[in-house]
Amino acid sequence: MLAMSKPRGAAVGRRFALVVAALGLAVAGPVPAPSPAAAAPIAPLAVPSGAAAAPADAQIKLRLSVGNLSSPVFMAAPNDGTSRLFIVEKTGRIRIYRNGQLLSKPFLSIPSQVSTGQEQGLLGLAFHPNFIANRKLYVNFTDRAGDTIVREYKACAGTPNVVCLSTARELMKIPQPADNHNGGMLAFGPDGYLYIGTGDGGGGGDPNENGQKLSTRLGKILRIDVNGTTSTAPYRIPPSNPFAGSIPGYDAIWQYGLRNPWRFSFDRLTGDLWIADVGQGKWEEVDRAKRTASGAGRGVNWGWDVMEGTHCYEPPSGCNTSGKELPLLEYDHDAGRCAVTGGYVYRGKKIPDLVGGYLFADYCSGEIWVVDANAPRPATPTRLLDTGMLISGFGEGPAGELYVLDLRGAMYQIVPA
Repeated sequence: MLAMSKPRGAAVGRRFALVVAALGLAVAGPVPAPSPAAAAPIAPLAVPSGAAAAPADAQIKLRLSVGNLSSPVFMAAPNDGTSRLFIVEKTGRIRIYRNGQLLSKPFLSIPSQVSTGQEQGLLGLAFHPNFIANRKLYVNFTDRAGDTIVREYKACAGTPNVVCLSTARELMKIPQPADNHNGGMLAFGPDGYLYIGTGDGGGGGDPNENGQKLSTRLGKILRIDVNGTTSTAPYRIPPSNPFAGSIPGYDAIWQYGLRNPWRFSFDRLTGDLWIADVGQGKWEEVDRAKRTASGAGRGVNWGWDVMEGTHCYEPPSGCNTSGKELPLLEYDHDAGRCAVTGGYVYRGKKIPDLVGGYLFADYCSGEIWVVDANAPRPATPTRLLDTGMLISGFGEGPAGELYVLDLRGAMYQIVPA
């Protein structure tokens, strides 16, 4: 999944064995809710002090929504009034959870088309902003050759709980030089454009320097207009893209300098873009791009692989930091941490103290943290829970309530303690 290529200490080695055992396996039965630890400052994290306080007074717990899933990595919900939650299973299916029940028939089932490596699979899902009328959805997966595919489908008109496979339309294929760092996230921004996260191509340390290259789509956030086509592409390039017209073939690039933006999200209130970029061997980072008239983080260079977080990576000292945006926060790999899993800014109603807090987690340690969405950089997050889970993703429901995916086979809702 996220962290397979990273070095580990002895403590993390034990977690690694659990990770490998969990990948690709379904849970045999409902997963019991983990016991939450009390909210506490995240003192072990190597982040500077002095930042504005996060909503640390929020008291939360996890309530099991559904088990018996096969390696769930994400959940998405269209704004169609049906209250359906769509759970992405890494093994190649999308399941529907509605009114407390997991529907037996998958919404989409393409396991024969999906590669099954540790960081491969069906990884992302986004519903068109006008899904209620056009029934369009978009998926991101690695095919049998290991390459990234971004594909459009339509839900069937007569049977809306099933995707019509005949409607498949490939928007993008990105060759992958290795089987890790595939990114996989898709999301529509407040501007109506589709944003696509891509990893640097893997291999460890970005050997091909893809993060800083503008002649590759790897190590980027891409931005495309799915509501039209051109003579050369099944989508259009928004004219406001930073390299529109100047880099033919690569003008879909919105941001660069990323290692593996496994999960990113837009704040549904402000439109700010939040990116959790998985680090190399030492530092995990959370990036925040404030929304402006030109968009959230237009043309930003997040620094990889010149930098890992706020630290020089190549070269290890004296690197050129000019023109590179620093993360909002970073943390190291102490206490068994290994890979950041990004979440959402909470805009729900059930936990008032949590409103305006960005939630994220570490995949290996299972800790969940929050940071005030308006905190100045460098920010100090607060640990809310120590779950012991393999947190592979978050999900945001139609009303802004948040969910957590455990790769071992379950989805939980975040509720007040």
